[in-house]
Amino acid sequence: MTGSILIVDDDPVQRRLLEAAVTKFGYSAIVADGGEAGLEALDGPGARDVSAVILDLVMPGLDGIGVLKAMRERGISVPVIVQTAQGGIETVVSAMRHGAFDFVVKPASPDRLQTAIGNALKVEAVEDEVKRTSRRRGGHLTFKDMITHSPAMDRVIRLGQKAAASNIPILIEGESGVGKELVARAIQGSGERRTKPFVTVNCGAIPDNLVESILFGHEKGAFTGATDKHTGKFVEAHSGTLFLDEIGDLPLDVQVKLLRAVQDGEVDPVGGRATVRVDIRLISATHRNLLQQVKDGKFREDLFYRLNVYPIVVPPLRDRRDDIPYLIRHFMDKVAPAGHRLHGITDAALAMLQAYDWPGNIRQLENAVFRASVLAEGDVLTIDEFPQIRAQVDGTVNLDADVSLSDPGIGWSGESQADSVQIAGVGPATAELEPPARLIQRFGTLRALDERGNVRALADVELEMIKLAIDHYNGQMSEVARRLGIGRSTLYRKLKEYGIDPETGRLDRLAS
Repeated sequence: MTGSILIVDDDPVQRRLLEAAVTKFGYSAIVADGGEAGLEALDGPGARDVSAVILDLVMPGLDGIGVLKAMRERGISVPVIVQTAQGGIETVVSAMRHGAFDFVVKPASPDRLQTAIGNALKVEAVEDEVKRTSRRRGGHLTFKDMITHSPAMDRVIRLGQKAAASNIPILIEGESGVGKELVARAIQGSGERRTKPFVTVNCGAIPDNLVESILFGHEKGAFTGATDKHTGKFVEAHSGTLFLDEIGDLPLDVQVKLLRAVQDGEVDPVGGRATVRVDIRLISATHRNLLQQVKDGKFREDLFYRLNVYPIVVPPLRDRRDDIPYLIRHFMDKVAPAGHRLHGITDAALAMLQAYDWPGNIRQLENAVFRASVLAEGDVLTIDEFPQIRAQVDGTVNLDADVSLSDPGIGWSGESQADSVQIAGVGPATAELEPPARLIQRFGTLRALDERGNVRALADVELEMIKLAIDHYNGQMSEVARRLGIGRSTLYRKLKEYGIDPETGRLDRLAS
């Protein structure tokens, strides 16, 4: 077996046990005694040899969550298996939201650990193959390539198409993972610079002391370690498009130089004696509230107004749930060339994925579907392929509901014997489908508005919550009171006020 497993744990006993287990599995092991040491290993010369990371969450100094955050900021995509003695759902949710591939609870059995490592390496191998295939295909992205049927995205596409016809600076706003770079590439691919360079810079992933050099370039000998001349991203993007992602993370001193580059079309390389003129289309993006950062003194007001000439706000995935089925099929099709052809997804699994809020947005959905597609044992994705999502959704959506998506004329075909859903078309062709006629029915959520669009009375919502809790906990009033955060006497008083018999207070016997 090839590749090394990086073990990051502050406990020397745990490090030795994990190292012995990893070696027994046939891998070589690299050990680090804390979060900082682990990041150094991932940034060091041997980083290419690291195929997966086993990361302890609870460590002094930089803990596991801090390591996951730093890895995301630096663009390090090695799969991470987190482990901790604290196995609560909150810990699982936090780790997964920050990009962990899998989760094991100490003391993890050798079989569980070996399975987690094997799955991580399997997904990583397929991901590399998919990336190679994508690079071979090449081509320019346009708005026709965007997979969406959501009204919330219509405005984004209209604004993007208008922006592509001009050369003004654009600021794309939206949460992490919503597809801001995809919108930027579609703008470039739809305009007159489509054949010119498209250069991306993640401003949040560059150390502060190197930002100026990477953006504007430097001369040989300009500072310690500058053994060669570097042209900088602005010069690389000359005649094309420069995409500055997470621009809200730029240091204030660099913002001054950026302002001049935007205003005058000139950059000053570090250590250079003359300015360099550049002709670029500038597109910036951020997940931060830049206006608030201006008020807090963290972002220059003059630069903000220079960048915010043409703002485009990309909505989060939870506001465009209609797109989820089409995105799922698209991501499943991306895995297909690597030999992982799937026939569809079960109704229950689709309902669960549509019920989830996706805090990591499309990027998180893609990772979840990619992992499930690679590791699926059958030819249909089920809720069992999404254990982390199920752990967070269970109790909010009825996973056993028989939800039909086989309405005629919407591009879906049901397979009752497999309880599955197939989406017609592959790749960009999915854009020709009509959206589902109705959203999946979700269980365990409360309506905030009434039929007329007015906010419901607090008493009505409270009554509905009590009824739901009584049914969910099978009439066990002690548990109902504890989960609602009230005393038993308070619960019985409210039951009496609402005319509910505590002895027969099951949901199916309550008056609605």
